[in-house]
Amino acid sequence: MTLDEHFISQRLAAAYRPGLQVTDGYAKLFESQNLICAAVLMPLVRIDGNWHLLFTRRTERVDHHKGQVSFPGGACDPGETTPEQTALREAEEEIGLQPSDVRLLGRMNTLVTITGYQVAQVVGLIPWPYVFRVSNYEVERLFTMPLDWLARRENRWEFYRPDSGLPVVAYHPYDGELLWGATARMTLDFLRVIGLIEE
Repeated sequence: MTLDEHFISQRLAAAYRPGLQVTDGYAKLFESQNLICAAVLMPLVRIDGNWHLLFTRRTERVDHHKGQVSFPGGACDPGETTPEQTALREAEEEIGLQPSDVRLLGRMNTLVTITGYQVAQVVGLIPWPYVFRVSNYEVERLFTMPLDWLARRENRWEFYRPDSGLPVVAYHPYDGELLWGATARMTLDFLRVIGLIEE
């Protein structure tokens, strides 16, 4: 297997299913409720020949998910008709990533969060190194994690919430950062789609 951008695009296209995957326990929670439209950009970078994902750590000043590790993203704006529009706009607002600098590779299946968002996940390749212009209100830190580290089973826990039976993913700290919750679920799903995890 050669893990290049063409291969990643092919795997994303083969795995993508439009709409909500109601077999997911989180989606079942909200079958009769209105979900909030949102999108994230999952930025892929090559560093010294190795694939990494770029993450942000949110500040304590934001309204939601204070101090949590996340991908650039947020709620859809009126008039936006595709997840790509939302994801690229949010990435530009949060980290100063110019949309023209992103090579879009595809989408992951929409994910539902415990907080009632339906999150479209857009995967894009970005240049590295890059001069980011970070929003100090929203983003405390930018950092990357290598895909090979994220794929190792010994680096994460997978368990079920005792109150609801819903699945939870949490990684051991990496470079002082704790990846868990919805962003960890997105990451794990991506690793499965591109074949770095077979389970």
